[in-house]
Order: sequence, then C-alpha cells, then structure tokens
Amino acid sequence: MSKITLLAGLIAMAIFNTSVHAEDKPVQQLKAFLKNTKSLSADFKQVLINEAGNPTQTSFGAFYLQKPGKFRWDYVKPFQQQIVSTSGKVWFYDTDLEQVTVKKLDESVGSTPALLLSGDISLEDNFTMEHQGVDGDLMWIKLLPKNQESSFKYVLIGLDKDSLGGMELSDNFGQLTRIYFSNVILNPPLKQTLFEFKAPKGVDVFSD
Repeated sequence: MSKITLLAGLIAMAIFNTSVHAEDKPVQQLKAFLKNTKSLSADFKQVLINEAGNPTQTSFGAFYLQKPGKFRWDYVKPFQQQIVSTSGKVWFYDTDLEQVTVKKLDESVGSTPALLLSGDISLEDNFTMEHQGVDGDLMWIKLLPKNQESSFKYVLIGLDKDSLGGMELSDNFGQLTRIYFSNVILNPPLKQTLFEFKAPKGVDVFSD
C-alpha cells in the first residue's frame, strides 16, 4: 500500500475532529463548521512535498464523507485508486496493481484520528489548537496531537468562509501532504452505495 493512500486516509480522519478553546473566535468558527457538517462532497488536488520542499506527486480526484465513520477518496489522475471506509474497516484498492488491502480503521491510519472520527475519544483530551491566521484567502487552524506516538506532527485546516478550503498534514518522515478542495457541497444527500466496496473479480485481496 502506497504512502499516498495511507496519508489520504489519515487526513480524512482528521477533517471533522478537533479540540477547541472558547475564547478563540476562529476555532469557534471551525467548531461550528464541524458540528453542522454531517456529510460533504468535493473535488480535490493533492500535492506531496518532500523534505527538501519539492513537490513529488500531484493527484486529482473526488472526496465524499458522511458521519459517522464513512468516507471515500476516488483518485483519478495520474493513477486510479480508491479508499473506502465504513463499518470500522478501510479498503485500499489500487487499480494498476489489481490489489485490495483491507485494514481495521484504527490500524490503517493511526489510532487517534480514526477513533476521533468514530466519536469514541474526547476531542479536548487529544488535540490542542492554534490559530495560524489568514493565508491564500483561507483561515488556517493547526491541530496538534497530544499523543507523542501519533503518526503525524500536525494537521492544518483551512476554512474558506464557512466551508472547507484546504488541509496540510506533516508526517513524522518529513513529508507534507497538501490538499486543495473545490466544488465543496455541505450536507448533500449521498448514496450509501458510495461507501460500499466489493473487490472486483480477479484482484488480490489482503486482509489483516
């Protein structure tokens, strides 16, 4: 399973979960967005950046999310990949490799973000928040995991007024993942079949 699919899954876990401080207006705006958003669909552009600050891969696709615990990333360029999460499991399907990997939600993307999405962990106990100001027309807020064994250093969430505009994730290997969202629709009616996955005939399936 490639690092790009692992990071995408982890980012999806962090999108709708955060710890807040009542006196911080930007954080309260993010809190309201997270509380009021039950589902979401968007197009995305994802850029991986190495330790030297150089982009190493740019991907495009569509993203869908529905609380609790359901999300789907459809990568269409430059490679076709799918990441589907529901019922506590995540399916990683690489079209070119004709391979599917199935993992438990907490094992596939790091326990804290995954359990946060499920609502089983206290948000305040697991993240601290820092308002980062406005850059590129987006208001940025940093999520810092309190767990020192977390698989990522921080996640930045960028709000475009009352909607999601972008995200940045820094992992423990010095790589940044930046995602830019467009055509964002909040609380759309999503078909449940979006979050159902059946391995195509003939592909190799690996399950933990």
